Amino acid sequence: MFTPRDQLLANHDEFRRLAQEHTQYAQRLDSLTQKRYLSEDEKLEEVRLKKLKLRLKDQMESIERQFRQQTQHQVA
Repeated sequence: MFTPRDQLLANHDEFRRLAQEHTQYAQRLDSLTQKRYLSEDEKLEEVRLKKLKLRLKDQMESIERQFRQQTQHQVA
């Protein structure tokens, strides 16, 4: 059985786009955190990416919450 997240990734274009962006930001953050030292620009980018990732995660959770509510109403 598919989780709500799996269903959204398969069928919800915006959710899928947000998840892809989130993954891209996470990959860039990983590359930054593997460096021994960060320049000032890289430090600013790291903070910016963390904020963007968090915003995307919040948006994805909101969509998932709405999806769960809709599916609960359909079952009831």
